[in-house]
Amino acid sequence: NKSQDSGIAEMEELPVPHNIKISNITCDSFKISWDMDSKSKDRITHYFIDLNKKENKNSNKFKHKDVPTKLVAKAVPLPMTVRGHWFLSPRTEYTVAVQTASKQVDGDYVVSEWSEIIEFCTADYSKVHLTQLLEKAEVIAGRMLKLSVFYRNQHKEYFDYVREHHGNAMQPSVKDNSGSHGSPISGKLEGVFFSCNTEFNTGKPPQDSPYGRYRFEIAAEKLFNPNTNLYFGDFYCMYTAYHYVILVVAPVGSPGDEFCKQRLPQLDIKDNKFLTCDEEDGVMVYHHAQDVILEVIYTDPVDLSLGTVAEITGHQLMSLSTANAKKDPSCKTCNISVGR
Repeated sequence: NKSQDSGIAEMEELPVPHNIKISNITCDSFKISWDMDSKSKDRITHYFIDLNKKENKNSNKFKHKDVPTKLVAKAVPLPMTVRGHWFLSPRTEYTVAVQTASKQVDGDYVVSEWSEIIEFCTADYSKVHLTQLLEKAEVIAGRMLKLSVFYRNQHKEYFDYVREHHGNAMQPSVKDNSGSHGSPISGKLEGVFFSCNTEFNTGKPPQDSPYGRYRFEIAAEKLFNPNTNLYFGDFYCMYTAYHYVILVVAPVGSPGDEFCKQRLPQLDIKDNKFLTCDEEDGVMVYHHAQDVILEVIYTDPVDLSLGTVAEITGHQLMSLSTANAKKDPSCKTCNISVGR
């Protein structure tokens, strides 16, 4: 029963892996184990592991038993750690199947039948990976400029709706999938989105905006102060020369604060490269990084009575919107070596 084409043979005696278990899943590694009948177990020298992104699983339905798989691994005690054999992407669904193999003296393999196909999903970036992103962002953040307000642009209808249906309070919404694919806040963290960048020559917010002609402005100290914690959320670009940094401001002890504490690197509010809050002569003074565009997520509702809403005099620049924007996976400035 030997294949003349590839030097891989099939013999019924080798045990077929079953009851496959995937554990210890990270954004770029996992452990795999399975059960096997004990007969002929001592003849196993290698495992063949076939891993595919879930959306491509149909591409293998005509796979022959005699086609070498993507990974040939020496038979090590199970569970076996799979790391670095593929460039695994975070937050991605994969399928995996296994066969056992016995290498013959002539270099050919005897193989078992394929196991069942198992599906699993890789994890988000851990704090370790986010810290790598944070360090890359610090390199290009630039000098610090003063700011006095946070602002949020929307359409007039949005603010009318907030007044009529939410008792004047802007409600947190789930963050979209813009930015890094492995970001643990995408599709999970809820917040109200603010900007804080100023124009270099005026020290005030720019008059243009991608997000609507009406702007809510609020004094910085009403959102960001010693009673809030600050977290680094993401660093990305959209095939552009400029880069975005996502920061999270969470009232101490709030649900948003607890969510971030487990998943994101925390920043010192007085001393970091992106957004600072410090007291000088009894007055709170605020600074932001000049060379990155900051997107600030505040994790609690914000009442419109705490600030003002007015129409901007500039343009609505839709092309600058980051809604569900895809990160450039080839940019060396804002990508780390795991996933995308």
